[in-house]
Amino acid sequence: MNIFVTGGTGNIGQYVTLALLERGHHVRLLIRTASRIPAWQQMKNVEVIEGNMLQLDLLERCVQGCDAVIHIALGWGNDPVDMLGHDTRVTAHLLDVSEKAGVKNFIYTSSTAATGPMGRVMDENALRMPTDLYGATKAATEMYLLGFRQYYKKQGGYGEKVNMRRNIIRPGYTFSNPAVPGGASQSDVRFKKIADAIVNDQDMEFPAGDGTQFISSGQIAQLYVKLVESDLDEEIFFALGNRFITWYEIALAAREMMPQYKGAITAVGEKGTPDLYVVEKMNKVFGLSFDGWDDLKDHIRWNLEQALARKIQ
Repeated sequence: MNIFVTGGTGNIGQYVTLALLERGHHVRLLIRTASRIPAWQQMKNVEVIEGNMLQLDLLERCVQGCDAVIHIALGWGNDPVDMLGHDTRVTAHLLDVSEKAGVKNFIYTSSTAATGPMGRVMDENALRMPTDLYGATKAATEMYLLGFRQYYKKQGGYGEKVNMRRNIIRPGYTFSNPAVPGGASQSDVRFKKIADAIVNDQDMEFPAGDGTQFISSGQIAQLYVKLVESDLDEEIFFALGNRFITWYEIALAAREMMPQYKGAITAVGEKGTPDLYVVEKMNKVFGLSFDGWDDLKDHIRWNLEQALARKIQ
């Protein structure tokens, strides 16, 4: 397939791009600075277009001849109007031009933030109750995507139906090492602080229950590939690891990698029983289930290497 990917230089997008290429797809990338990742320019079946998501006329050209669109890029703003204009409005435009260009499958990258506060049962049917502008933007864009079933021919009168399949992925906490030279890394500052503390023999203290369902960008990329190659329509998938892992446990894993560490690592309070996002749907539909530890260890090791390099400088 010919697939247009937005956000291809980012945390998730770089791994999605590599996964699509491994499956033999042709990938078209929209990149603000084309020279940022030279590797993309050198790879077979990769087409790089320089520009940004706010160039709406450019988006229309980008989707021409494409079978699918995977929209990962985030448009940001510091107030409601900018968030609406830079993300939701852009996505609505991208949906429209994709349908008119004959795109068969559109995948939108939302977030767990679209659903708001955690509850006891957080599956794909949970109500959208965002608590900030980021979550509100994601929830609003989801509704535009799901509601885009047909056009209007006049006020109150339905027009032509939409043929394009539209699906949603809601990532949770996603981390990554750079996928290619010059690629991005999504590494919470807490990873950096843990690594710096380890290499400098500093004590660390963590709330016992502070953690999440970690998933790596390499793991979540598998869901994107499965979904874009499917015939599903109007489906939502939570994308997180199947295990709750605490920052305290991550610090302990980092200590094991550097046994010469002389500091102390302690957990304060009770861990309790955490509320979890239900991730059974991607397992049931695609046979995908991810243990965050599978890739977390590599990410911890990468952060330790970065910390050692900083110490030497």
